[in-house]
Amino acid sequence: MAERSPGVALSPSERATMRDLLGADRERTMARVASLTQDWDDIVESSALVGADDEHDPEGSSTAFERAHIQSLLHQAEKHLADLDTALERLDDGTYGVCEGCGRAIAVERLKARPAARTCITCASAVRH
Repeated sequence: MAERSPGVALSPSERATMRDLLGADRERTMARVASLTQDWDDIVESSALVGADDEHDPEGSSTAFERAHIQSLLHQAEKHLADLDTALERLDDGTYGVCEGCGRAIAVERLKARPAARTCITCASAVRH
């Protein structure tokens, strides 16, 4: 993976590609948030129509698990949406593609694979270990 030198901005074509990728990812994520929100609302509504006695309801633990699962997925999608918005802001202010860990350029290949990436592969790997 070729990395740009520190301080070297993305080329105009790279910026346009990244804006398109971020925009497409944002649209997909917004659709996912809307879908998960609808799922959440459906579960809450169906729970209101039946007794709320999860302790004695043989299906209660499944309902509670389903609510928690959807809530977790919704939280992840909302966080990803916030990360995409931050990436778009960074693209606008010229800091997109600069690693927040070491200040070096993030490889374009990494940005194409993970458009909201804030760190280079080296710094991302160091955090995991």
